[in-house]
Amino acid sequence: MNALKTITFVGITALSLALSACQKSESSQTQAATQNKAESVDTLSIGYQKSSLNLLVARQQKLFEQEFPHAKIEWKEFPAGPQMLEALAVGAVDFGAVGNTPPIFAQAAGKDLSYVGYELVPANSQALLIPKSSGIQSIQQLKGKRIAVQKGSSAHELLAKILQKAGLSWQDIQPIWLPPADARAAFDKQSIDAWAIWEPYLSAAEQDAHAKVLIDGTAFPKTYSFYIGNPKFIAAHPQATAQFLHGLNQADQWVLKNQPQALTVYTQSTGLQTSIAQRVIDKRLKPSPIQTLTPEVVQAQQQIADLFQQVQLIPKNIQVQTTVWAAPKTH
Repeated sequence: MNALKTITFVGITALSLALSACQKSESSQTQAATQNKAESVDTLSIGYQKSSLNLLVARQQKLFEQEFPHAKIEWKEFPAGPQMLEALAVGAVDFGAVGNTPPIFAQAAGKDLSYVGYELVPANSQALLIPKSSGIQSIQQLKGKRIAVQKGSSAHELLAKILQKAGLSWQDIQPIWLPPADARAAFDKQSIDAWAIWEPYLSAAEQDAHAKVLIDGTAFPKTYSFYIGNPKFIAAHPQATAQFLHGLNQADQWVLKNQPQALTVYTQSTGLQTSIAQRVIDKRLKPSPIQTLTPEVVQAQQQIADLFQQVQLIPKNIQVQTTVWAAPKTH
């Protein structure tokens, strides 16, 4: 009888363990399915500018369709970074490309964003232009002059550095806050004295309007452009950022291996003359990899933020590091 009880007990225990293991397996499968559903991307909205060659190539080559095979990929063009980050802050854009200054203004204004990657900017891809007939010969002669710039853009930061180098303050000039297209019109009419701008508008003005470069980015330490993500989207889709960055680097490699085709993509996407587009691409670093932010890059951004707060271009001190995306740890 005792033997029977022992056998029965062992059998019940084994059955209980088997059922428990089965339930755990089912629970793990359910959790995995729930996680996959939460992480799956139905729509990916990407903000870009005319200068964003990697994104233009990724669009033309459908590289993000390969990274996100079940998602609808939406493309939204913006004239400059500040407008793109406005859209990102309200959830209309998931990822986008901007210069170094827009994220600082956006963070200072309390807008949500995450730095997810950076790219080194060619030093001569930003400049302060003056008309061909201008009598301005030095940056010190900018005092009292009307200078067009997109507020909150990378050119805004370039102009800040130029003024600092010239020993001038913002009160010494007349900043004219204009987006690139309006600034070009004002430049052509000579209703402004100078224009702080980036590519491809820079090369277009040099070729078409015979604009002269008074000073460009080569006069200053290296600078960066950034890929920015919406924090809510990133939190909902933990793997999406790595996929996005992988797609960008695939685009960079494609450009490196297909220079003539890359020129065609850029020309068709921007509507620029081939000669202007070629000037822009010739300045591009080869390769131009996209990487996650390093302490050096974060510090460079922090220095810009500190300068802007010091000269009261932004209303408060910000800490760039708090908005930097960290890749999920893999086990």
